[in-house]
Amino acid sequence: MRVWIDLTNSPHVLVMRPVIARLQDEGHDVAVTARDFAQTLGLCERFGIEHVAIGRHHGEHVAAKAAGLASRSMALTRWARGRRFDIALGHGSNDVCVAAAILRVPSSTMFDYEWATVQHNINCRLARNVVVPDAIPPERLARYGASGKIRAYAGLKEEYYLADFEVDDGVPAELGLDRDRPIVVVRTPPELSLYHRFENELFAQVIARLRAAAADGVQSVVLARVAEQRRALEGTPGFTVPARAIDAQSLIARADLVISAGGTMNREAVALGTPVYTTFAGRPGAVDERLIAEGRLRRLADAGELTLERRPPGDTPRVRRDVGVLVSLLLGR
Repeated sequence: MRVWIDLTNSPHVLVMRPVIARLQDEGHDVAVTARDFAQTLGLCERFGIEHVAIGRHHGEHVAAKAAGLASRSMALTRWARGRRFDIALGHGSNDVCVAAAILRVPSSTMFDYEWATVQHNINCRLARNVVVPDAIPPERLARYGASGKIRAYAGLKEEYYLADFEVDDGVPAELGLDRDRPIVVVRTPPELSLYHRFENELFAQVIARLRAAAADGVQSVVLARVAEQRRALEGTPGFTVPARAIDAQSLIARADLVISAGGTMNREAVALGTPVYTTFAGRPGAVDERLIAEGRLRRLADAGELTLERRPPGDTPRVRRDVGVLVSLLLGR
């Protein structure tokens, strides 16, 4: 088959990396397009994923997002016309679903957060297959036109794409961190997302708490989503703010605590056995609801609740799942 995969945000590179590899191992011809946003292009380069860069993020306002969807979808359509793809795949990429529909190419979409209403009203209606974790009740997706298309998988998507991952113990040292002092990994809020359109005051409290804790030897690594967030935090005493894509998974695995205002990094910490708090201010999705109920993810109500100290030594046993399951669901087998 000729398979087209579109990547629009940095977490999508992580999810689709082993999918791309498995498809290629099975003999399929895979072409990848990627949007210039966050660390998407940098991660493609880091993982050696050949790609064509098409389009960029147009801003956080609804009108700008609509204009961006239209312009990039048309750019993808022009690029893909005549290439005779058999199927188009994406993780939450509206652009590829729209372009594929114009070209009459079947598409499959994948996501694990069900309350991105604008996004799912587009991709679920246009896609042939809607691949989601089994934690999401099908009735939550019916209003998006997903009925009859849902292909559910067990567990977390992170347990699939991290299945072949092995920790690089040298990453903390590469960032200048002292393994004998507490290491906290922080992920900034997805301020540009439609489902998170307000300031996260709790996250600001977390930053203030960590800034004060630097005097006690606490080391904070802030993984910013966009350049504006990175510039706002650069130079903060006790903070390391990487300017490029790093091996975040190895850092998380060797951290003492993760605090994230997003979703993917929370679940990576869960999958890797690192204590994690969520400061996400939007409506909780079914995956996080399950993890919180199981005690694997903790919701932070006040920055004063944080215990900033070394965690006990030893690795938590990991669940490693077969990425071939995701490939089969995406292809509609």
